[in-house]
Amino acid sequence: MKRARRARIVATLGPATSSEVAIRALFEAGVDVFRLNFSHGAQADHAARLASIRKLEAEFARPIGVLLDLQGPKLRLGTFNGGKARLEVGARFRLDLDATPGDAHRAPLLHPEIFAALKPGTELLLDDGKLRLRVDACGADFAETTVAVGGQISDRKGVNVPSVVLPISPLTAKDREDLAFGLSLGVDWVALSFVQRPEDIVEAREIIGDRAWIMAKLEKPAAVHELAGIVALADGIMVARGDLGVELPPEEVPELQRLIVRSCRAAGKPVVVATQMLESMIHAPVPTRAEVSDIATAIYDGVDAVMLSAESASGDFPMEAVAMMNRIITQTEASASYRAGIDASHTPAEATTADAVCCSLRRVAALISPAATITYTASGYTSLRAARERPVAPILSLTPEVATARRLALVWGVHAVLIDQIHDVGEMIKWANRTAVIEGFAGAGADVVIVAGLPFGERGTTNLLHVSRIAGASATHR
Repeated sequence: MKRARRARIVATLGPATSSEVAIRALFEAGVDVFRLNFSHGAQADHAARLASIRKLEAEFARPIGVLLDLQGPKLRLGTFNGGKARLEVGARFRLDLDATPGDAHRAPLLHPEIFAALKPGTELLLDDGKLRLRVDACGADFAETTVAVGGQISDRKGVNVPSVVLPISPLTAKDREDLAFGLSLGVDWVALSFVQRPEDIVEAREIIGDRAWIMAKLEKPAAVHELAGIVALADGIMVARGDLGVELPPEEVPELQRLIVRSCRAAGKPVVVATQMLESMIHAPVPTRAEVSDIATAIYDGVDAVMLSAESASGDFPMEAVAMMNRIITQTEASASYRAGIDASHTPAEATTADAVCCSLRRVAALISPAATITYTASGYTSLRAARERPVAPILSLTPEVATARRLALVWGVHAVLIDQIHDVGEMIKWANRTAVIEGFAGAGADVVIVAGLPFGERGTTNLLHVSRIAGASATHR
């Protein structure tokens, strides 16, 4: 199952794609990583889906990544008399900690942490920004506001506070239970919702340790202000454009997306662009031309992966959506302007031995056009630094660690293969040449460029670059 493209596809599983048959069809259509969205469904449902993924992985002998997406804090209004109320522009509206059902003049907001962060002039967004309130006065248990944008509001609609950092953890009690459950199943990535500051990554890391890689979902303006610190501490980043588009003017989101992608590429951290990528295909067999251009734009920017949400989880055409995304990526990467853009947006490497070697890898690959660049890695570090360089040739990543192979399924250009532990350079070169042939990357007479770290098994020791010519197609399967 060698993919012809460099960018990866993440697809969300849900009611429309829970069966083994559906999961297999999604994988064959192009999915590299499956997302388990713990905002919906029971733990047992997710466990069954993960078991199907692992069964599929064994059948195809192909590492498949699994991303656990935690729900995170959900800030919501309470209930209303009759289930709804209408707020008029210019009217006064009070929010407080009284659980009594609300009306057109007040409503319960049972989140004291919100009141603790408010100040006069703060804007509150209700129901994904459809209604807007401006805070006039506030205290520890109330806020008096003026309705800036009115409309109908109903029970338990969401509340966003875009301009302040809320003093809450990104991990609720439910998240902690779901996280423990997911880690016990062996998920590969954990997507952390409601990230506001670097300390949120530290908090999650204390629980997760090295059992999974952490992906910070950037969905709040506060997180963008702390971008450098969050990128430095997270293993990957997700541009959650839906929530960003609620808390920020929509016209600001495209530039923020490019800023985040550039920051991640410079740091060598995988970056995923998500939300509404093929939204129309939830109910239509073909996308809009704007959606096609949106995906292509992300690919031109050099993202590691693009993600489908409701399109694959609950839509009417999940397989068609994946197949369409696969075709868009493949077509975009085949264009001359794609490679030119990738090279033009490349940033200087860090002054480390690992980056010096991988920077040389990129240059060597451009000069001699090898059939593949090959990394040997236990932790995944060498492959990540190689992928940062976006070499012309695909990256064949050899690793003795199944967890590493699965995590790398999300990374640009990386085709991970599980191999036996090796002990010396000669054995590594033999395995590299043999695997390049077996996996369909190279034949007799082809060059491959190998990167590794000595001594083997130590993280961050990337210090070797070797060009090897495959003498004959004599490699056989293990």
